[in-house]
Parts: sequence; C-alpha cells; structure tokens
Amino acid sequence: MQAMSVQRNKIHPHKYSLWIAMGSITMMFIGFTSAYVVKRAQANWFTFQLPMIFWISTGIILSSSFTVQMAVKQFRNRHMQRYKQLITLTAVLGVAFAVCQWIGFMQMNAMGLPLNGPASVSFIYVIVSVHLLHVLGGVVALLIMFGRAFRTRIRTYSPVPIEVAATYWHFVDALWIYLLIFLSIAR
Repeated sequence: MQAMSVQRNKIHPHKYSLWIAMGSITMMFIGFTSAYVVKRAQANWFTFQLPMIFWISTGIILSSSFTVQMAVKQFRNRHMQRYKQLITLTAVLGVAFAVCQWIGFMQMNAMGLPLNGPASVSFIYVIVSVHLLHVLGGVVALLIMFGRAFRTRIRTYSPVPIEVAATYWHFVDALWIYLLIFLSIAR
C-alpha cells in the first residue's frame, strides 16, 4: 500500500492571532452596545440626532476598504507602483475618517452635547472613541505597509502582512457600519 501524503491547510499564525484579536474586540463592542441598551431603558435617557459627518465618514471608510482590497490584489500581481499608490490612498482615507470622527465630536459639543453630558451622549463618545482607537491602530499598520512598500529593496513578496492588514481594515469598517446603524436605531 502506498503512503499518501496529506497536506494540511494551516492558517498562518499572524492570521490566526488576528482572528483571535478581532473576536476579542467584537466581544468588547457587544458589551458596549449591550450596556447601551440596558442604560437606555432608564427614564432620564436623552435622545438626539447624530451629526451628519458620521455618515460622511462611513463613505470614507467604505472607500478605504475598496482601496485596501485593490492594494492586496496589486501586491499579489506584483504591480508594486499601483500597490504603493493604493496603500497610500488607504492610509490617507483612514486619517480622513479619523478627522471626520473628531469633527463629529466637535459638532456634538457645539450642539450642547459634551462628553460629560447625559449618559446617552457619553456612551456615544466612548463607543466611537474606542472604535477610533482601533481605526488608528489600523492606520499604523497601513503606515508600516506604506514604509515597506517604499523601501528601495523588497526582501520578500509574502502577501501575508498586507492580507492581515486588509482583513483588520475590513473588520474595523464593518464594525463601524454596525455601530453607526446601532447608534442610529437605538437612540
């Protein structure tokens, strides 16, 4: 009888770690949104309209998800100049998203909704700020990819780092969409 070699489909350790981290982050935001729902049942709950800039920022982060996916494709095809352009654009869009979030906070404050205001307002600041910190972590990862792309000599063409960064970026994108819909409906 001939010995058959069986190749196992193993997940790269970096990808596995990312999935564990994303699971943990998801659980944290489930906790935040659950606490929001419980707190909302109180009699002194204050409702208000989210600033439009939060919706605009959604378009920006959706665009950045498209650009990062195109960057992965260009990297795999070894079109390094186009990859550099797309990874740069994705990082710029990530920063633009963060700026929009900050503007949203400023608009909320101008509407008389400061961080130390009613619980409903404080929840929004906390939830959006924690998400924003995760986006900024993604921007850092994109900047590392940016730095690697512009090195004079590329040592390896492993797609794993950009795939990990792109997966995380899609995750924070989807998380933002969930949070925005939740905060819009659960007011």
